[in-house]
Amino acid sequence: MSISPPSYKQNRLKQLRAFCKTVETKNISRAAEKLFLTQPTISLQIKALERELDIIVFERHGPQIRITPDGELLYEIAKPLLEGIDNLAQTFASKSGRLDTGELTIVAGESTILYLLPEFVSCFKERHPGIHIKLLNETGRDGLAKLRSDAADFAVGPMVDGQADLEYRPLFSFEQVLIVPLDHPLARRNKVALEDISPHGLILPPRQLNHWRTVDLVFEQHGVAYDVVLEAGGWEVIKRYVEQGMGISIVNEICLTGKEKLAVIPLDDYFPRRTYGAVTRRGKFLTPPAQAFLDALATLQCKLPYKLAVAHSREEVVEPSDGAQRHAPTNIDDLD
Repeated sequence: MSISPPSYKQNRLKQLRAFCKTVETKNISRAAEKLFLTQPTISLQIKALERELDIIVFERHGPQIRITPDGELLYEIAKPLLEGIDNLAQTFASKSGRLDTGELTIVAGESTILYLLPEFVSCFKERHPGIHIKLLNETGRDGLAKLRSDAADFAVGPMVDGQADLEYRPLFSFEQVLIVPLDHPLARRNKVALEDISPHGLILPPRQLNHWRTVDLVFEQHGVAYDVVLEAGGWEVIKRYVEQGMGISIVNEICLTGKEKLAVIPLDDYFPRRTYGAVTRRGKFLTPPAQAFLDALATLQCKLPYKLAVAHSREEVVEPSDGAQRHAPTNIDDLD
């Protein structure tokens, strides 16, 4: 492959930026809008890049374009370079021991934002008050779309399978547990079978969610019937209605703080633990604030909520309310 001298305004950075934005928007006109340029300018920059590297990055069919294998390889190389240049000031500040300014965007579901992240966010803000943090409450495809479009630095949530363009780093795991009112017949049991749960009405999240499907699958596999007396959205709502004696529930341990007026009974004989971790776009350049926050998550650099601290043998524990110890949720294990 022969490499010709740089062409079109001698600016490879502009060429790469035009190319990457076109890949991401899948349209030259939209790329031009995003970069506040004209469509002919974007086209000329991409053509100049193709001439310089002696490759074809897009197959063109009228207004439609499709990236070529060479284009995919170039994007894989160029995207981290552009991100590194765009974050040069923050990277320099971090390398020199300063992390005074910048922005961090985290995408996560409601449970993660409510129960897992608060202590970490608070701790991070104390150490780096100049970093502006945005928490995007998104799940499923919407959350993954934010990652792929670089609208978020990373996501925190349950394990993601079958996504070749994403990287998942497990951090914590949580049990699925049975919660019942303190005066319920099962409240003093240390262990229950599915047959013990069967006569009592369940309160579950809406049936279109994965949690319902998991509960249904486990009961079906063991040939045990169950009855759902109420569908309710959100763990806080479910916990409240269980406290009121309207039913019992099987919940993700992540939602329990130790302050609830509930008895908590493990179901590890039947339900798998659910893993939570950090999700990033493969090959993404992580800004210094993003890397610092992930390091804090991975090394537990903060005063942890009660159950996480116990699980990780930490002395800095946020104590539960009086009397909560007896009904505290089962400890979780460090995945490592």
